[in-house]
Amino acid sequence: MRGWTVYPRSVVEVTGTCLCLAASEDGRSRALVVRGEELGFEGTRREPDGRLLCPLNSANAAALRARLPWLRPAPLGLKTSVGFGDRLGLATPGHARAIRWFPVGEGRIAAVFAQQSVRENARTGRTPQQVLDDATWGVFREGWREPWGADADHLKTPADVDAFVAAGYTFFTIDPGAHVDDEAGGLSVAALEAKVSALPWQALEDTVGDLQRRYLAAPVDLEGSALAIATEQLRRAAVKYGRAVAHTVAMYRHIVSRLGGRSFDLEVSVDETTSPTTVAEHVYIAGELRRLGVRWVSLAPRFVGRFEKGVDYIGDLGTFAADFARHAAVARAFGPYKLSLHSGSDKFSVYPIAARLTDGSAIGLVGSLVHVKTAGTSYLEALRATARVDPELFRQILALARERYEIDRATYHVSADLARVPETNALTDRELPLLLEQFDARQVLHVTFGSALDRFGQRLREVLEKNEETYATVLEAHFRRHLAPLMD
Repeated sequence: MRGWTVYPRSVVEVTGTCLCLAASEDGRSRALVVRGEELGFEGTRREPDGRLLCPLNSANAAALRARLPWLRPAPLGLKTSVGFGDRLGLATPGHARAIRWFPVGEGRIAAVFAQQSVRENARTGRTPQQVLDDATWGVFREGWREPWGADADHLKTPADVDAFVAAGYTFFTIDPGAHVDDEAGGLSVAALEAKVSALPWQALEDTVGDLQRRYLAAPVDLEGSALAIATEQLRRAAVKYGRAVAHTVAMYRHIVSRLGGRSFDLEVSVDETTSPTTVAEHVYIAGELRRLGVRWVSLAPRFVGRFEKGVDYIGDLGTFAADFARHAAVARAFGPYKLSLHSGSDKFSVYPIAARLTDGSAIGLVGSLVHVKTAGTSYLEALRATARVDPELFRQILALARERYEIDRATYHVSADLARVPETNALTDRELPLLLEQFDARQVLHVTFGSALDRFGQRLREVLEKNEETYATVLEAHFRRHLAPLMD
């Protein structure tokens, strides 16, 4: 097809019509190419070959999903899984190539190719539908035929839910962090009792007496290890997480009502809090959600140590492993369900521990009961690619990041020191990509993504589209490092 290059993995024939994705020779445009019956696509007919060139818009993405069932996201259940956040809408080909590197079969890692939070969408100016459509085009381009998911991440209010339901998402992450009382552990006995009395007992469908009978009558059996919960410990757990449980139940029921019988995956996330989730608190959360009829596939506690953005785990790995093992025992006892690692990007030292301690073979499952959630690392790899092919644009993004860091870091738990991030004129062009290996620079660039996309978003996308193989290659290499420990 003169003037266009077809992506070979995208070629498919359905009911006598050939469909494929193609890029213009200058790398500036992409189109869905239809040869044969139009099948409801909208586009421009080419003469004399009669092909239809269709823009990559939402209507054509929906028409494509209607014709090719493997392009529709699906629930993934208890499979070992990774969420691939994509703030630019261009990363799915690299993500898919990374997974393809590993053997196929029942134990293959399941992919969540569409994953954005409400906060991320607000900062990138994208809608849930745009995120899903971008993932659809990437899946189509790479010829991906395995089930994949779409995660409506960090949902905080019922109003957040409906746009994701309408777009066809299959994975919903409830974030009740605003309802967690982080002061519970330090309250005086009198203050604790007052807060216990003030809990939303009607919403919890419970009483203090019934709560204590459930958890204090006998130790909780965690795979042969008895966990005895004391009265005060239980009350502090209820004060810390009781309102979060009530909010999660309300959100879950709202999602169920909106989906009209459609199956879905649910994750509960309490990771964005100040204090770690203790094993007793995890038991309380899981026990109460189960009692109230919530069905979930993964839960993200706040683990010990620090899971900061864009860098490896900060803390003692031995302490983490011992704590994680007990959380894994709770997940098997009250589920089974997966433990979810949020801010999971680049936590290379943690992945082998998490995979080993959530191995599902003892309960007849293939793979590990773990979900790794990534987001900003794909944006950082976009900057790595940009540093290679357009050093001047990267310098401008770095200068803006230095300017905006102290403001933009306010909503993140990060510890980068701006003084350790080099000035843009202190590095040669060849040294620029190496900044993506430096702790402080990674975090500064990570948390300022919203400001960078506001000013340079269109230009950045154009550079990456023209150099899409460079971007896909760096993503593939980076995510192979993430995935390999989960496959061992």
